[in-house]
Amino acid sequence: MAGLLVMGASASAITSPAVTSQSGSQTTSSGDQSKNSKSPSGAVSAADIAAAKASSKVWVNLDSGVYHLGGRWYGKTKNGKFMTVDEAKKAGYKAAKRD
Repeated sequence: MAGLLVMGASASAITSPAVTSQSGSQTTSSGDQSKNSKSPSGAVSAADIAAAKASSKVWVNLDSGVYHLGGRWYGKTKNGKFMTVDEAKKAGYKAAKRD
């Protein structure tokens, strides 16, 4: 029985660092997203949005192939990034019909 208790204790000790490690890596990846102004999970900060608006950048929705000058979807879609209008047009993106 003593062997089972030790085994159970070591199993929980192994599980705990794995959980901690996962949450640590999630924090790191979300920090990298804001630096690149890309948003695979829709996590662009308000400061990034304000800076992009100030520098006249558009929000490109990489999934739909359209860019937004402002409005409801600016910086909010799950998979997108900021770029200039010229960059967006050269990459083949089209302006959104409604913003």
